Amino acid sequence: MSGPGACESEFVVNAELGLHARPAGQFVALASRFDAEIRVCRGDEWVDGRSILSLLSLAAARGTVLRIRAQGVDAAEAVAALGRLLESAGETEA
Repeated sequence: MSGPGACESEFVVNAELGLHARPAGQFVALASRFDAEIRVCRGDEWVDGRSILSLLSLAAARGTVLRIRAQGVDAAEAVAALGRLLESAGETEA
């Protein structure tokens, strides 16, 4: 995925319990709002950012670095919003 309308960045999972079902569901819901193909990577494994099961398969615990890559009209906005979600998730959990 490269070329016009492509964006990629790394973010740290901040939720205390990692990227479990609830934050993964929030991620998928947010990703679905953008007109862009969204992929998420942990290590060498890339998965579909609009698939909750794929995201859960990454087993991303708190502190895990994930790479988000998007291509499309809303690529930069998608990467920024999804990154904010990953990095702010731990701030709202008690």
